[in-house]
Amino acid sequence: MYNVKRMEVAELVLIRLFGSLFYISAFTFGGGYVIVPLMQKRFVEELQWIDENEMLDMIAIAQSAPGPVAVNASILVGYKVANIIGSLVAVVATVLPPLIIISVVSMFYEQFKTNVLVNLFLQGMKAAVCAVIFDVVIRLARNIIGQRDMMNISLIMACFIAATLLNLNVAIIILACATVGVLRFLFKGKRGKN
Repeated sequence: MYNVKRMEVAELVLIRLFGSLFYISAFTFGGGYVIVPLMQKRFVEELQWIDENEMLDMIAIAQSAPGPVAVNASILVGYKVANIIGSLVAVVATVLPPLIIISVVSMFYEQFKTNVLVNLFLQGMKAAVCAVIFDVVIRLARNIIGQRDMMNISLIMACFIAATLLNLNVAIIILACATVGVLRFLFKGKRGKN
């Protein structure tokens, strides 16, 4: 009896995970940086399956791992919620809507390409995507600044300057930040042993 109820709960969690990610992926335009705040709202605030700091860590890993940010983030969320099966369910739920939409659009590509309304719609979406990405940056920065860790705050400013003013390659910035994080971790580990 206990195992049956446990299986039913696990199935409900997987169904809810699939439904949430399918919905987010189907009705979100703009890529991973737009999907991430919606995932954060759904899984951190509404369902409370993931802690805020854990979600920030997942976002950082998703951004630095190869591949689309949305898929990487969904894999991590799925794994956190239901291990390997959760990751598989999350990937299918995230990839399926764009696959369906692209298949439909490809059948009517010639009609969409010259349609004035479709072009105006896409132009409007660009502005909305910029606003959502700006919102993500503000939320992430507010959380980091709220921790009052001067090292992280300095790192944010240095990355901003390196990317915008110095036009430094983003891969170099990510590698530099990863190096700083590893060194900081090792330094804290040595200090803790003494």
